[in-house]
Amino acid sequence: MERPSRQRQREQQAEQTSDESLECPECSSTDVITDADQGELVCDDCGLVIDERSIDRGPEWRAFNHSERQSKSRVGAPITETMHDRGLTTTIDWKDKDAYGRSLSSEKRSQMHRLRKWQERIRTKDAGERNLQFALSEIDRMASALGVPRSVREVASVIYRRALNEDLIRGRSIEGVATSALYAACRQEGIPRSLDEVAEVSRVPQKEIGRTYRYISQELGLELKPVDPKQFVPRFASALDLSEEVQAKATEIIDVSAEQGLLSGKSPTGFAAAAIYAASLLCNEKKTQREVADVAQVTEVTIRNRYQEQIEAMGFR
Repeated sequence: MERPSRQRQREQQAEQTSDESLECPECSSTDVITDADQGELVCDDCGLVIDERSIDRGPEWRAFNHSERQSKSRVGAPITETMHDRGLTTTIDWKDKDAYGRSLSSEKRSQMHRLRKWQERIRTKDAGERNLQFALSEIDRMASALGVPRSVREVASVIYRRALNEDLIRGRSIEGVATSALYAACRQEGIPRSLDEVAEVSRVPQKEIGRTYRYISQELGLELKPVDPKQFVPRFASALDLSEEVQAKATEIIDVSAEQGLLSGKSPTGFAAAAIYAASLLCNEKKTQREVADVAQVTEVTIRNRYQEQIEAMGFR
């Protein structure tokens, strides 16, 4: 059986071929075009309507903007990896209202409650799907708490599914693997979230997250680049209410320090926090080490040590 897209493509090619072979009976021109809006075959030279009963293969409704087109479309929601069934099963709304927005009777409400309960039960056929549903819901919860975009949730779900297919979850907690998949997705998509921030919204210790993350990335062959401290500068500077001048200066300090090899083996969040602290002093928008440390979730000792190295690298001492 041919795929629908391939069959549709052949039909369009057949229509184009038939249009090219047509000849205008008025002027004998072969330049015949198809007017899809009117459903007509028209000669482009003399304007004669050759056929006005062609099949309109478009929708039966009209739309004049994107919102109308979306509301009238009946193809359903797109497939998503963030749901265990990829969003292909039906869902029953939690609102006890009918199609006209009127409240349901008590008898109907109890009936809908039973239907929702059985709908949730039949969506997962075995324990494996229930565990997958729980893991993807955890990824969605943590992603919402971290404020990461939808694309990161999709990538994290794909990574978790790959780990499940490779049987990497055996002997490890579902929450630990889900958190590690989310952290790996943030690294892949270039979203600056540190391991401390991910551990804050997770229910597993940071040490377990780091251990599971290293194991998964190695087994799945994930190509993850080292975290660039410059990715943290805009977010930290915005939280500290610093100007664009401070951000530009902090980026310059990171570039100069990295060229001299000071970044190797250092925490990117601590390195970015120290650069922001040094830039705030140089631009007369002073912030205390405590304020910067609270935003970056590092210690004041880390900021002082990185600050001394960066100042020496800039040649101010």
